[in-house]
Amino acid sequence: MDDTHLLHHLPLRRADREPQRPALTTVGPGAVTWHYGQLADALQAFASALMHLNLARTDRVGIYLEKRLETVVASFGTPAAGGVMVPMNPLLKPEQVAYIARDCNVRVLVTSPERLALLAPVLRECPDLKHVVLTEPAPQPLDLPVGLALHAWAELLAAPPCAGHRVIDTDLCAILYTSGSTGRPKGVVLSHRNMVAGAKSVASYLENGPEDTLLAALPLSFDAGFSQLTTGFHSGARVVLLNYLLPRDVLRALEREKVTGLTAVPPLYIQLTQLEWPAAIAEHLRYFANTGGRMPRETLDALRRRVPRAKPYLMYGLTEAFRSTYLPPEEVDRRPDSIGKAIPNAEILVLREDGSECGADEPGELVHRGALVGQGYWGDAEKTAERYKLLPAGIAGRQAGQMLPEVAVFSGDTVRRDAEGFLYFVGRRDEMMKTSGYRVSPTEVEEVLYATKLVGECVAFGVEHATLGQAIQVIATAPDGSAALEVEALLAQCRQRMPAYMVPHGVQAMPGPLPRNPNGKIDRKLLATQWGERQAG
Repeated sequence: MDDTHLLHHLPLRRADREPQRPALTTVGPGAVTWHYGQLADALQAFASALMHLNLARTDRVGIYLEKRLETVVASFGTPAAGGVMVPMNPLLKPEQVAYIARDCNVRVLVTSPERLALLAPVLRECPDLKHVVLTEPAPQPLDLPVGLALHAWAELLAAPPCAGHRVIDTDLCAILYTSGSTGRPKGVVLSHRNMVAGAKSVASYLENGPEDTLLAALPLSFDAGFSQLTTGFHSGARVVLLNYLLPRDVLRALEREKVTGLTAVPPLYIQLTQLEWPAAIAEHLRYFANTGGRMPRETLDALRRRVPRAKPYLMYGLTEAFRSTYLPPEEVDRRPDSIGKAIPNAEILVLREDGSECGADEPGELVHRGALVGQGYWGDAEKTAERYKLLPAGIAGRQAGQMLPEVAVFSGDTVRRDAEGFLYFVGRRDEMMKTSGYRVSPTEVEEVLYATKLVGECVAFGVEHATLGQAIQVIATAPDGSAALEVEALLAQCRQRMPAYMVPHGVQAMPGPLPRNPNGKIDRKLLATQWGERQAG
């Protein structure tokens, strides 16, 4: 009988069965491996510590750390106490951390002395913050707000055992903040049920098991990054925590730790395919999974040449509903541009503006229903109403006699479903370009650019144009090993490969790598804004 209903049950139940099985490994100086029994003891001690700090049920606990043991302990120990964990990307600046802390009224912050020193000037803007837990004692006094208590990790975890608040699976568990590519970051509220259902679903189709070693290369504040922990712990796998500086560090970790499963975003995969891979990686890498955008075909082909026995999983997801679709590896050769079908225990609909279902190959909005649908945006009823909507009767088995409403996530992404039920990403509604009367997806343009092999990285966006409505502008880097971007040759290839309305109006060369948002994706909005400012200047 599976009695795993709450987030912290994932490692705790595994510890009950196999306390000596390896659970976590850190990389770098002082590298260490913890077994499930050690992890369980630490997270229960952290939960007790929070209760001694008088944490109320659903109080928010911010976690502002790189990937390390304390990050994982706090992430699972907080919900074990009945609190709500708020992971903060370690790349965020102090002002961004303070915004998140204010937005969701963080009461306890877990961080390091070095990060606290950077945060000190902005903590007065966080009136709800009452406790800071430091991974190590601060080397020198800091100018902190009056009434803010500092606690040393080791001392706090030595507190006597104390039971946490009663929690059920529909209770709040986490708030994950989106990258903020449009306006201020939004806090997506997730329940225990959301997180556990996601772990079970993803682990089932990736076929994760105790023999797996998963590399946590993505930020843990990113839903796909945190998924490495939840799917790993559900399966009894070992998770390797990697804070990498260069793509080569990822390859070293894959080889040294004998990693069997890698999940990453397209920009990282693009960089990895420009490097030589140690032959040993191909001996043990069982799968690689893509998330956070379409994988360029050239990149996918290059990965498959390097690790021919590894299964490719092309996935689509959104923070508001975790994962939504995946393409089974056996379908990749037949339909490499597809995002697949719904993951287990989810249903994906393609709906028109009026809420009716689209026909085969008719573009419509991707709508996700099921146990993974989140609980809305923290403190933002207006944005919640834009994305989380009621399903009408007659859709997805909903009957007029059902009185209680069902909420689904309306993604804002345009997709189409073919006659066999496979889905294809068309573009985001707020990124679609309208040029010469045609709607054009930036990702469609970028796919052709990558296929030319004349760019290293690229991004496309629409800019206002007097006659076209919008012109397509591209920013690109030279391919690896080339001194400069050959703009004219690239445009010539575009004219060969694209209809006239899709050919970029302008191409600007930039040194690489292109800037990323906190989740590791190329920051399209930032580049478009910077381009516009340069033109205006």
